[in-house]
Formats: sequence, structure tokens, C-alpha cells
Amino acid sequence: MSQSSSALRFATRADEDGVEWRLRRNCSITPRQLGILYASLCVVSLSVAGFFWTQGATLVLPFAVLELLALAVAFLVYARHATDGECIRLRAAALVVEQESAGRLVRREFARGQVRIAAGENAGALIEVRGGGQSVHVGRHVRAELRPVLAQEMRQALRGV
Repeated sequence: MSQSSSALRFATRADEDGVEWRLRRNCSITPRQLGILYASLCVVSLSVAGFFWTQGATLVLPFAVLELLALAVAFLVYARHATDGECIRLRAAALVVEQESAGRLVRREFARGQVRIAAGENAGALIEVRGGGQSVHVGRHVRAELRPVLAQEMRQALRGV
């Protein structure tokens, strides 16, 4: 999250009349790096299993393959969600919320004058954006204790402060 002014902790100014919040997962390893790590694990594991195969321990290789398949499934689940995030854009006439999860993008647009921002009632609850008969929850990728700060920042930006 970058800071563009002291009033905005999570947002950046997109242009003279717009503010943008990009909320992303804290992803410590990219899908490409994960693929390289997996390939190196395969080489090491299959080399060790192959050595034991040549020594007569024939069950080591099938279990090594099973282990690598289970690891591949776990890595694929991680990689699918590594680029998840939310982008909230406030323009002169509208607030646009885009949420990406596992490669699926959902976009909702709200008329600026009808938008209401509601912070969750309990600790850890998501922020609800309502307006024009629709609603969406945002803030999945922000720590729970910082969500009220984000909600307040969004309200201030809507008021034009």
C-alpha cells in the first residue's frame, strides 16, 4: 500500500479527480518462483527415490511420486490465489469495486452519491459497500485491525475531504 498524502494511508491518487485503493494478498513467492521450487524438489526427491530403487527398495519411488503429486495439488491451490486482490476506484461520478479471486474478476459499480460504507459490527468483519440496491464486502486482504481505518479513509474520500 502506498501513501500519496498524509490523509490517505491505503490509497493513491489516480488523477486529479480520482482515488484508487489496490488491496492485494501478501504474496511472498510468485507462481513462477513456486514452479521453479517445485521442479527442484522433484529432481531431488526423484533422484533419492531412484537411488533407493537401484538398491532394491522398490516402494520408495511410488511413495515419492505420491508425495510430489500431493505437493503439486497444494502448490496449484496456492498459485491460483496468489494474485487475488481488490481494486476500488473512486471517480467523479462512481465508485467501482473489482475483486479477483482464483482468476475470476467480479466488477460492481456504484453511483457516488448513493454509496454507503459500513464497517463490520464485530472485530475482523469486512467492510460493506452499499448503494443502488447492491452491496459488496471488501477488505479481505487488509489486516482486521486496519479495516476500520480503511473504511474511514473511504468515507472521507467519498465526502471529498
